[in-house]
Amino acid sequence: MGEKDFYVQDLEIGAGPEENQESRPAKKGGGFLEFVVILLVAFALVFGFVRPFVLEAFYIPSESMVPTLEVGDRVFVNKFVYRFAEPERGDVVVFRSVEGENEDLIKRVVAVPGDKVAVRKGMLYVNGEPQEESYVRDDRPLDRGPYGRPTRLSEGEVFAMGDNRGNSRDSRFFGPVPIENIEGEAFMIFWPPLHIGLL
Repeated sequence: MGEKDFYVQDLEIGAGPEENQESRPAKKGGGFLEFVVILLVAFALVFGFVRPFVLEAFYIPSESMVPTLEVGDRVFVNKFVYRFAEPERGDVVVFRSVEGENEDLIKRVVAVPGDKVAVRKGMLYVNGEPQEESYVRDDRPLDRGPYGRPTRLSEGEVFAMGDNRGNSRDSRFFGPVPIENIEGEAFMIFWPPLHIGLL
């Protein structure tokens, strides 16, 4: 008898599909409001707590990284990655200017500590080897800077250049970038929509 009573009670609680549909109140606009709240909380987390330590958005103000980055692009920068790893060749990084100006620059790491770097007639040489750089804009200038002869990078510094070599003030002019100046690695374009993609 006891088992039968429990069975009946379960049936009463677990009403059929038609009964459930009638008894549930319909949601009006709740989905959109919930989405907006979640979006606001996410932005607060990203730009409040997360921003100083993990992730930050940067605006591209110049043509120095064309064609990889266009003027007006906005990118996400991982500020956490270099706490566990060293920058590698090919990384697109944001760093504090080494010329004493209070500004951030975005360039590509082309040589790392211990590498010998040289730039001759627009061609980059690392450890004596000419580099194939598919990301570089075609109209490279004939460089006449101080890096015609190989220069070995010391520990704690990288050589950074813009992909638009004809319109980029970079390590060819101000020298190697101290790794301590690097704020993070740019890894994704998130605006405008037509440019969205990983770097």
